[in-house]
Amino acid sequence: MKVGLVSSLAKPAGNITGVTNANVELIAKCFELIHNLVPADGMIAALINQGNIPQAATERRIIPEAARALGARMMILEASNPSEIETAFTALVRERASALVVSGEVFFLTQRDRLVELATRHAIPTIYAYREYVTAGGLMSYGGNLRDMYRQIGVYTGRILKGEKTAVLPVEQITKVELLINLKTAKTLGIEIPMSMLMRVDDVIE
Repeated sequence: MKVGLVSSLAKPAGNITGVTNANVELIAKCFELIHNLVPADGMIAALINQGNIPQAATERRIIPEAARALGARMMILEASNPSEIETAFTALVRERASALVVSGEVFFLTQRDRLVELATRHAIPTIYAYREYVTAGGLMSYGGNLRDMYRQIGVYTGRILKGEKTAVLPVEQITKVELLINLKTAKTLGIEIPMSMLMRVDDVIE
């Protein structure tokens, strides 16, 4: 809803409904989680896709608010193609960013192997939106489960094919947000995960 595609989740109106993974809303929590793993005065970079205009506009507003709430320095990097991802990493290394938050925008999910490889090569602690990054070797993720979301989409597709109108179907929200940590990657990066974080993790990859 924050992106502006529907007027409300309960009554989307128009011709749009579906399932939201809330990754825009969760990006502030991602800042908080990664902030726990880096020096208090470190800079946290955020990578967004400027090609997704509605989502990028919302993230440009939320990210500085999240950084201010933590008292953290931040910078926003943009990428909408593979070469721009390389450029973004060059910039965050040059600016000596302590950590990176990757937007949950779908383009980045298609580039997860490259993102994980670059984060590992440059030793940048990085948090992502989906578990698929962590299983690919990323440090940690915080967000909805894509398999659950696709299952919900399938249910909605069936209801619409049976004649229900999209305008009266509320936008479903993800039912579970999960935190994953790759302990092998943490060890490679020389990061000690606080016990308080380990106690709330949903899945650990070793």
